[in-house]
Amino acid sequence: MPLSLFKSGCPMKSVSLPIFSEVKAAAEKPQGWPLLRLGFRPFYLGGTLVAALWVPLWLMLYLGHPIVSTAVPALFWHAHEMLFGFATAIIVGFLMTAGKNWTGLATPRGLALDALALLWLAARVASLTGPGWLYATLDVVLLPIVALILTRLLWRAGNHRNLPLAGMLLLLAVANGVFHLAALGWLEVPALTPLYAGLALITLIESVMAGRVIPAFTMAVNPGLKLLADVTLERVTLGLTAIALAWWVLAPVHAMGALLLMAAAALQVQRVRGWRTRLTLSRPILWILHAAYAWVPAGLACLALAQLGWVANSVGVHALALGATGGLIIGMVTRTARGHTGRPLQVSSLEVGAYALVLLAALVRLGGALLPAAFYPMSLMLAASAWSLAFALYLVKFTPWLMQTRLDGKDG
Repeated sequence: MPLSLFKSGCPMKSVSLPIFSEVKAAAEKPQGWPLLRLGFRPFYLGGTLVAALWVPLWLMLYLGHPIVSTAVPALFWHAHEMLFGFATAIIVGFLMTAGKNWTGLATPRGLALDALALLWLAARVASLTGPGWLYATLDVVLLPIVALILTRLLWRAGNHRNLPLAGMLLLLAVANGVFHLAALGWLEVPALTPLYAGLALITLIESVMAGRVIPAFTMAVNPGLKLLADVTLERVTLGLTAIALAWWVLAPVHAMGALLLMAAAALQVQRVRGWRTRLTLSRPILWILHAAYAWVPAGLACLALAQLGWVANSVGVHALALGATGGLIIGMVTRTARGHTGRPLQVSSLEVGAYALVLLAALVRLGGALLPAAFYPMSLMLAASAWSLAFALYLVKFTPWLMQTRLDGKDG
């Protein structure tokens, strides 16, 4: 293609430089096994597989069928694996993909990405086989490595805005390490405390990212719509949410904790009101994100009520874990996987079914905690079945896509 090298008063002959387009084409040409071309591929596949399999396995253990002997007590195993096996895998896959878009720099692929995915997988296997020290050793390594990779990319690109996300990954790594030390009996800390810290940090990551992507996605499908974030509201909401969750994790149960959590919930509601949810009701790929994020203020409010002794703490925990985290994950892994495999952002009825099942699982799980004890096992079975089926549907639809070259033939 002719390329005018300069625009000046001195005429210059156009020069053909086909080499430029050839280099660009070579850079975009698919390279290597598709599964290892970009971080979302192996980590979405692995994370959703854990979501589909680990919950029914936990239910079997809970109901008294010890088909495996987990490396840590079963309750801790379940909570840990949902946070640091499932949710963290999706976060890592997302950041290792988004990091490339944010910086224009290459993220791990090929053998390097394979090593990260195998490290994650080895920890999942060790969680079922033990010994505890091996599980701990394999499990604590991944997050610091990913945080270092992300920090380096963002720093090189001058993208300081996203550096706090790398800091949150490091804090997640600390919480994970404290959990393993507590589970091994090497640190006198209740094992649930670092697990609650992990959930709090994941909730904060979701709060940061949702404030960026949900309004942007909403504007993208509504031409002319302008959603202008109130910077003060954003900062105060995120700050108070962080303080309230920190109180919940670290401080004794107290009315002050209830006040902080309820205030954070109210600010989150005010924040969401500006996102114009009603404009998304005809677009499932978008309304799932709005519906899932609504569980954040709901979860904070439930934790506030737990501080007052009005509901069990597990109600707020599962509102954040199943409703918010599960809902946002099923929404994002469908949307981003479609986009990064070159497919249209129009979901099928199967994906809509997966969305509905995750939200149903959250509702049933919370409802079961409020019903008489006789109904509790039945509610657990229904919630677990809905959850597992949702991610099984995702795997049926997306596994072939995650293992194939993009439809448009581009790399990634």
